[in-house]
Amino acid sequence: MRIAVPGLGELELETLVLDYNGTVAEDGELLPGVAERILDLSSSMEIVVLTADTHGTCRARLDGLPVRVEVIGPGREDSAKRRFVETIGATSCVAVGNGRNDGPMLQTAHIGIAVIQAEGASPVALSGADVVVKDIRDALDLLLKPSRLTATLRT
Repeated sequence: MRIAVPGLGELELETLVLDYNGTVAEDGELLPGVAERILDLSSSMEIVVLTADTHGTCRARLDGLPVRVEVIGPGREDSAKRRFVETIGATSCVAVGNGRNDGPMLQTAHIGIAVIQAEGASPVALSGADVVVKDIRDALDLLLKPSRLTATLRT
């Protein structure tokens, strides 16, 4: 996916990394409207759900969707998420999350988007983000309707 942003140039985003609980799910359940947007985005980028899977429901709830699920073990989840983004290529990555453990991932990704939903959002996630939105559907729509992202990020 290519997005032109005045002042930042042309962004080539190949991978979308999503946190699960608090971001695309609430209390372990996928939020309404997320599956449809993931399907739409999957034609233009790889989608990875990177999670500690607090409720143990992630794989089952995402079954059948074109996503790769990566479950990280407990302890230093923030570092594990940051390293994952570095490994796949931060310059072509957009990441979305809400928790303290998402902050380094959001800061490392070329574009970091923090969401504020029922779980709230950690100040660490907010400070690591390039964009803050009120809902995961808004975050995904920034990629589906890239002129919105351009308007927010232009210098």
